[in-house]
Amino acid sequence: MPGDALGQDPAERRRRIDTTKAHPARVYDVFLGGKDNYPVDRDAAAAALAANPRGYLDVRHNRDFLRRAVSTLAAQEGIRQFLDIGTGLPTQENVHQIAQRIAADARVVYVDNDPVVLAHARALLTSGPEGRTDYIDADFKQPGQILEQAAKTLDFDEPVALVLVAILHFVEDEEAYPIVRRLVDVLPSGSRLVLTHLTEDLNPENIRAVQRTYTERGFTFVLRSRAEVERFFTECGLEMDEPGVVPAHHWRPDGAAPAPEAADPAHLAGLDDIEMVRYRDINDVTDADINVYAATGVKR
Repeated sequence: MPGDALGQDPAERRRRIDTTKAHPARVYDVFLGGKDNYPVDRDAAAAALAANPRGYLDVRHNRDFLRRAVSTLAAQEGIRQFLDIGTGLPTQENVHQIAQRIAADARVVYVDNDPVVLAHARALLTSGPEGRTDYIDADFKQPGQILEQAAKTLDFDEPVALVLVAILHFVEDEEAYPIVRRLVDVLPSGSRLVLTHLTEDLNPENIRAVQRTYTERGFTFVLRSRAEVERFFTECGLEMDEPGVVPAHHWRPDGAAPAPEAADPAHLAGLDDIEMVRYRDINDVTDADINVYAATGVKR
């Protein structure tokens, strides 16, 4: 069922869209081969790709971790509720599609503050008849508003998976840790935290070059160590699931990463590096390619 945010006047949505400044959700969309972005977002993605030519593997494996984590929680742990903050633009294999394929009655609430995401949010609300989906137009830094609105769809007396995938590296320490604690505090026993985060532990030269391209464009971009990522779990009293905090491609790999799209060679010959990303195979990943940690944990 649509949330109140979807009733916002289209003219007001357009007024909120700043096409002069790159937005993380839209840059992410570029790397996933989406079309809901602007030249400034493509410029940011191109600069990041120039700094780290195989950096698209971070984005794509981050997304594939999300598929595996949601599938695991729905199929093996019986989780039927998901709160996905920093959702990004609708693409294939959104949380509700993954979860409801396994459990038709799963409920999913999406949260994002980009008006472009809001404009396309109805694509996130195509729930099956037994489940429910909703969308909240809110910032991660508004946990009270998020929890109040999410309670209209989710039952906080039953376990919830809090999904914070590729969002926390855009938030400074003084806000990131307290907000995660506040969100986890309201979740009941049996709930899960699903998290990914960029790091300089693994391949520092590559990711620092990418970091410079983003900070030059005004993004907050915080690279955290394994210990600092683990802190999001330990400070909330969460018990880490196996295998702990690991590079995204090492978190319970199942060999099901999507194959590249088929395309005519003549078409591929005319594409630039950014346009080619959607056609690249991510199964050739090595440890030297990945700069993102992934983990899940449970609240006892």
